[in-house]
Amino acid sequence: MRSPPLILIVDDNPTNLDIFETRLTAHGYHVITAGDGEAGLALARERQPDLILLDIMMPKLDGIEVCRRLKGDPALPFMPIILVTAKSDAADVVAGLEAGGDEYLIKPVDHGALVARVKSMLRIKALHDTTREQAGQLEAEAAKLAALNETLEERVAQQVEELDRIGQLKQFFSPQLTDLIVSSDSDDLLASHRREITAVFCDLRGFTAFAEAAEHEDVMRLLAEYHEKVGPLIFEYEATLEHFAGDGLMAIFNDPVPCPDPAARAVRMAVAMRDAVTGLAESWRRRGHELGFGVGIALGYATLGQIGFAGRFHYGAIGTVLNLASRLCDSAEPGQILITPRVHVDVEALVEAEPIGELDLKGFRNPVPALNLVALKPTPGARSPDPAKGRPAW
Repeated sequence: MRSPPLILIVDDNPTNLDIFETRLTAHGYHVITAGDGEAGLALARERQPDLILLDIMMPKLDGIEVCRRLKGDPALPFMPIILVTAKSDAADVVAGLEAGGDEYLIKPVDHGALVARVKSMLRIKALHDTTREQAGQLEAEAAKLAALNETLEERVAQQVEELDRIGQLKQFFSPQLTDLIVSSDSDDLLASHRREITAVFCDLRGFTAFAEAAEHEDVMRLLAEYHEKVGPLIFEYEATLEHFAGDGLMAIFNDPVPCPDPAARAVRMAVAMRDAVTGLAESWRRRGHELGFGVGIALGYATLGQIGFAGRFHYGAIGTVLNLASRLCDSAEPGQILITPRVHVDVEALVEAEPIGELDLKGFRNPVPALNLVALKPTPGARSPDPAKGRPAW
């Protein structure tokens, strides 16, 4: 509704027009007038006033017909109509209201009644316009919701696929690496590529013989204890779990996300694993199970990337460096961490290691030199280990 409201007065009597216009203008309303029904109808359609004062008895087109045509036009907004008539007969009033009139006044019109009826009808007009505006807003929101609902199923499917993808990534990568991969272009990260990595292979000495002789429940219990100790260390040191089978675990460093110190992280993780399994080995021994722990670490180039098929993908690595780490692990005595000279060059300042000569490894034509990683060197300012305790017992 306008401010001030626009009021159309339609009356064939110029005196009535002047009186109504004067009284309403004095109350701050903007007034326009028409002298007959046809002119009033045309002006109402053109200007769409906020309120119409409409005389009934007029030439050409009476007020009843004007009211009927205005109310029957769906293209026009709501315009309240006050019928003004000299007829006080109830039948005439009913006819006017049935034609669409919203209120009526009897001539001669009382000034106070005129202003009161005008104010009342303008309040109704304001409420109607507000309701219409709110309805329009609701329709717009409903349209938005309908559009969102059309894509909801697709978006839910995408989110489920994304959650499934994240779940698969968490099987192989630490939470930190998973977050990084998800937030970046993982298609590029997981595509086939070549990179220098550090590979770590570890397993239990004597496990095959133990599994053949022990009860199935004892085997599963021991594996659960073992995995519970060493598994979290893979993620703690931000390694990638390449695969595990039974007691054998293969982890790699420097892929899919590069790290500045892959060899150092590998040896630190291996020592932490050896320390973690030390207590387990003692409890296993009390239960009659003689099991040790061995590790092999190698450094070299490999081909890495996502392999598999739809519904079952795996992040894998292929290359001699992985076979070398596995064969070193096979050759390790209980409690030994065997590393290649290339690894030792990168971690020489970090570890105490002793050469063990050349090893004849399955699948390798020439003997392979190796070193036994005895311990990590104490960091400056840290307490040295008690010499009396010696090396871990295996």
